[in-house]
Amino acid sequence: MRFAEAVARIERAGSFTDLGDGEAAYRAYAKAVHPDAVTDAQSAAANRAFAQLSKLYEERSRRVAVGDIADLVTGDKGLLKIPRSPADSDLMGAEAAALTALREKGDPKYRPYAPKLIDSYVHEDVERKRRRVNVLERLVGFVPLSHLRKKIDPRDAAWMWRRLLVGLGWAHRAGVVHGAVLEEHVLIEPEQHGLALVDWCYSGPHVKAIVAGHRDHYPPEVLLEKRTTPATDIYMATKLIMRLMQEPPRALKQFAAGCTYDKPRMRPQDAWRLLGELDEVLDNLYGPRTFRPFTI
Repeated sequence: MRFAEAVARIERAGSFTDLGDGEAAYRAYAKAVHPDAVTDAQSAAANRAFAQLSKLYEERSRRVAVGDIADLVTGDKGLLKIPRSPADSDLMGAEAAALTALREKGDPKYRPYAPKLIDSYVHEDVERKRRRVNVLERLVGFVPLSHLRKKIDPRDAAWMWRRLLVGLGWAHRAGVVHGAVLEEHVLIEPEQHGLALVDWCYSGPHVKAIVAGHRDHYPPEVLLEKRTTPATDIYMATKLIMRLMQEPPRALKQFAAGCTYDKPRMRPQDAWRLLGELDEVLDNLYGPRTFRPFTI
């Protein structure tokens, strides 16, 4: 790889993934721009490029997860959520606004149902591209439902459904709609049956984006009218839980059908009220609630 080409690519890169993946890519770029292997005239540019390459590679080594539109990287104060495209900074802003509203307007006792926003700021890279970065509390011990490799017993899905309705009810009372209740956005803590909703980038009454690859999981009002309401979250949460279940009982199928009508006005509008109705169905099916250990 030629020196000028390597420098240009490094300067354009927003993250190490723009350059490639793994040790081989790092070695190739390091060899091309290493300050000890260039001419005096190239020295200043080499020093800058090598420093930037090292920074990008270090951030890669601290990367926790790759999300729909952003990477999560370990920072000094929490997880840095960095959008891969500057054009998605508005979604980062939507998440910051949603998490702020939950803190300021939501009942404090339900705060564990969403991560805390520690900071939100605009970062300018070497190409003068500006990205909004959110700094989020790290939820230790939590894993996304997308990590489940097989369908689960309906009794295990039941506690997740209950927790999900609690979290959504809390958000809705604070005036916030999540807008993308999908497997990768719902984290559980298996041992204590904890649950948290993450990735609030899609929140708000007007749809700015949908998650690629999940189009079939959205209700009609999102796809056709680009709008969301609490009934949108209830629809998506219900569909999600039903996807998790192995052989759901007929009573739960009927309950789910009442939550997933095409028209939002025909669905339940209040997640906490719906929780009470779900508890009646579960009580009739399984009797008094008991704690079921759950592992992934």
